[in-house]
Amino acid sequence: MTYPDTKETLQLLKELVSIPSPSGNTNEVITFVENFFKELNVGTRRNRKGALIATLPGKDEKNHRMLTAHVDTLGAIVKEIKSSGRLKLDLIGGFKYNSIEGEYCEIETSAGKKFTGTILMHQTSVHVYKDAGKAERNQDNMEIRLDEKVHNAEDVRALGIEVGDFISFDPRVQLTPSGFIKSRHLDDKASVAILLQLIKQVKTENIELPYTTHFLISNNEEIGYGGNSNIPPETVEYLAVDMGAMGDGQSTDEYTVSICVKDASGPYHYELRKRLVQLAKENDIGYKLDVYPFYGSDASAAIRAGHDIVHGLVGPGIDSSHAFERTHQDSIENTAKLLYHYVQSEMLL
Repeated sequence: MTYPDTKETLQLLKELVSIPSPSGNTNEVITFVENFFKELNVGTRRNRKGALIATLPGKDEKNHRMLTAHVDTLGAIVKEIKSSGRLKLDLIGGFKYNSIEGEYCEIETSAGKKFTGTILMHQTSVHVYKDAGKAERNQDNMEIRLDEKVHNAEDVRALGIEVGDFISFDPRVQLTPSGFIKSRHLDDKASVAILLQLIKQVKTENIELPYTTHFLISNNEEIGYGGNSNIPPETVEYLAVDMGAMGDGQSTDEYTVSICVKDASGPYHYELRKRLVQLAKENDIGYKLDVYPFYGSDASAAIRAGHDIVHGLVGPGIDSSHAFERTHQDSIENTAKLLYHYVQSEMLL
């Protein structure tokens, strides 16, 4: 038995996190994934929200599975052009201003021009502001310093920058000799890379799946409505592949696949959860069961939208989620192994 190559998955992940894709501006990364599928001769279609759906036919065409992972990330948007020539920003997604202080960023205009900058406190200089360390990190105090010769709002607008332009954060991706990958946007591009590698293996090894299986590459998960439409009516099982949340009181770690029992939306399907655990045990896959207290997934969004499905949630463990994220190749590998066996397993009918 062979599994998807983890080193290849990590290189693919490095490419994915390097493509800016804040929620609302994901065409470039969706096109990248679309081209990946074209090379494998996998049929795809885009829905009206801009997400991508790939389908692999299976023996059973009446009962379908759907797996999803999202390529949209946290980001920001230009809220105001200040008289000083600096930019105020408004956040996209659920995170805190302190997690982006000092971060390099990129501003993309509606005409497609790109400019770089740095996200800073207005009161950054300790030689000028005695409250530099105490001032609240919020929308009023944080701003973008553009890497352009601008002195006022007119200079900024002359560049083509305007309110509503998207802001993405430098991922600062690194692969360490010890097997860690640290980068922004591992949530959820780590899972996207895993699914792409799984599909590649199924295609290249001519693996016949027991059920027709759809793969939704979602593009609005971070704002809450990525995966609650375009679910074929034949879908029985819907599995979200997203990050496992780590922290005090959590069992999830950076080395195993996290199987979510419950998040803020409520419990996931009990029988599907037990099936996933059974598959992990039978195939010597490292896993942890966990509850994510402040979390929702595309699977829970689909349930809230009224879809009659069996829903589950698994994914690699990610440290410092929505901030300075990190995981290990072991977690990537264990997640890939579980999904490899899952898509070939019998369904809960």
